[in-house]
Amino acid sequence: MSNVMRQVRISGTGMYVPPRVVKNSDLEELMETTDEWIRQRTGIEERHHADPGTGPADLAYESSVRAIEAAGLEPGDLDAILVASLSPHHDFPGVSSFLQDRLGIAGCPTLDLRAQCTGFLYALQVGQLYVASGLYDRVLVCGAEVHSTALDFSTRGRDVAVIFGDGSGAVILEPSEDAERGILSVHLHGQGEHAKRLWVEAPGSSFHPRITHEMLDEGRQYPKMDGRFVFKHAVTRMPEVLHEALDHNKCSIEDLDLCLFHQANLRINEYVAGQLGLPPEKVYSNIQRYGNCSAGAIPMLLDECVRGGRVAEGDLVAMAGFGSGFTWGAALIRW
Repeated sequence: MSNVMRQVRISGTGMYVPPRVVKNSDLEELMETTDEWIRQRTGIEERHHADPGTGPADLAYESSVRAIEAAGLEPGDLDAILVASLSPHHDFPGVSSFLQDRLGIAGCPTLDLRAQCTGFLYALQVGQLYVASGLYDRVLVCGAEVHSTALDFSTRGRDVAVIFGDGSGAVILEPSEDAERGILSVHLHGQGEHAKRLWVEAPGSSFHPRITHEMLDEGRQYPKMDGRFVFKHAVTRMPEVLHEALDHNKCSIEDLDLCLFHQANLRINEYVAGQLGLPPEKVYSNIQRYGNCSAGAIPMLLDECVRGGRVAEGDLVAMAGFGSGFTWGAALIRW
């Protein structure tokens, strides 16, 4: 392992969503809501839900294979696998273990990170440091979620259930031969005092037993969110950390060619873009089609932009996210 830190680049991207599309009109049949209400509040028109028997490792496999192919590699070339996810394939082991098995490889380390909607940025920083240090040369970083199996599709849960979708995005990290191109920096933060503002209370190891019939009847196994509180903090923290990343690299908002915000709510991202003075052509969103895919959202966005020709060599690309924990972060990349 070298004492000289190497520059790190993204050499391949991939994304995948399960084939089943759930439109707002489909949710109208399950709960008291309307397509108009969902669009106005969130900007979401549809999302994808996994079929029975499909878990986050399965979605992670599909996006990872695409990223590996885009990088010109084979699964056996990987030196480490990092998966960000809040939706366990099973209680243990982590999603990364099942992903490694699906890829048909063994030997390389596997690691799960749980930082919810900021999870991909947390995993990206770990992967960057792995490669920059010289410890590993080819690292898979994946964000994957299956939310649909943990949502309350009754009127009681409508505020949260309409938001989330299932999906996965992945990138391959390798050393960059160009010291001016690659991941410039990643900046992460957390504020645990607000953990219960957006959380799933049960099951939990602090309960004995972890789950009871009473808890299930009360719906404590479903996510709960203080929407206004989350909105207020998201629109404050994302601009704040994006400016932190820009200042660190002596760049300005005007220097950005593309900004990818976590896809939690289109209204949050429109508000943040307005605060930053970012024109619409520099901000890409896909929440309208996929909903909030938590750790999968940002790498899914990136892959669509790369494959759609929205990212050119030399472009300055920013990513920013905010999620449960509270956690938030930003990354700046010279493509």
